[in-house]
Amino acid sequence: MPDDVSPAPDRYGAAAHRPAPQHPSPPIPLTPAPDPRNTAIPSPSPFFPGPAAPAAERLRVVVADDNPVVLAGLGVLLSGRADIQVVAEAADGREAYERTLEHRPDVVLLDVRMPGVDGISALPHLVGIAPVLMLTYSRESEIVHEALRLGAGGYLVHGEFTANQLVQAVRDTKDGRANFTVTAADALLAHMRHGTPPQRGPLPEGLGSALATAPAPPPPHTAEPSESLSQLQPVVGQSSVSGGSVSSPNRQQYGLSSREVEVMDLIASGMSNQQIAATCFISEKTVKNHINRIFTKLHSATRSEAIAHWLGTAPRNPGRQP
Repeated sequence: MPDDVSPAPDRYGAAAHRPAPQHPSPPIPLTPAPDPRNTAIPSPSPFFPGPAAPAAERLRVVVADDNPVVLAGLGVLLSGRADIQVVAEAADGREAYERTLEHRPDVVLLDVRMPGVDGISALPHLVGIAPVLMLTYSRESEIVHEALRLGAGGYLVHGEFTANQLVQAVRDTKDGRANFTVTAADALLAHMRHGTPPQRGPLPEGLGSALATAPAPPPPHTAEPSESLSQLQPVVGQSSVSGGSVSSPNRQQYGLSSREVEVMDLIASGMSNQQIAATCFISEKTVKNHINRIFTKLHSATRSEAIAHWLGTAPRNPGRQP
């Protein structure tokens, strides 16, 4: 058929349809092309995390026990936790002091009965450097009271706690929370029921008798403000062990209630507010309220000043009533 001849109409009068040539279309992009005028930095994808946060610092522990099996077990148990690290071990109180002074740990685990310098003798020197958690087989009531009086932040007796409870007690001690197993809690409860602590005499097996020969506390320029009070504890401890006592003839003039007298005695023994609360089975807020009233009655602004008035060692000031 010639090129200038149109196709014949179909029987309905319409020209026959000729298929259009097949030309492939360009693919549609899945994402729009970037606009060169837009120089803004795209925001990071929410599906990909940013840089990892730095790992939390591990809680550092010194363990003091003369039993190598106990030392090994505690080392495996504590260092197996992601947030705890045993930085040093010691076999007696003197070595515990040296390791604690060297490493400045967050918590010290301290046994009571150890050769040389026992735990009770070393305790007043250790609490000026780091919180101390007693971890021992010694369950005598007088030992529990003496340990708490000298500044221990808790008292655990072997066989009365689980591994997880021990780990939590270490963490709590770092944060200033006390932990006591059944034996220690019973000793405190007995004190509350009888109203008076047990007589302070020589402890079993001469425990605490090495106070006079224990290492000296850190030099004053390295001590924190809280350490200054702990340095008085060896002196208080020596007088209690030897049977001596210091009394003030003017205590009745202060007008303290029986509970305030009890709290003031615990303050003078070196206990912190948290330890006093645990000993008296009251809240720390109640302890603070008692202390505020005690300071007012003793005309004191600090714990050391109140202790000095209470023990009768404060210098006389003619211009002010005691």
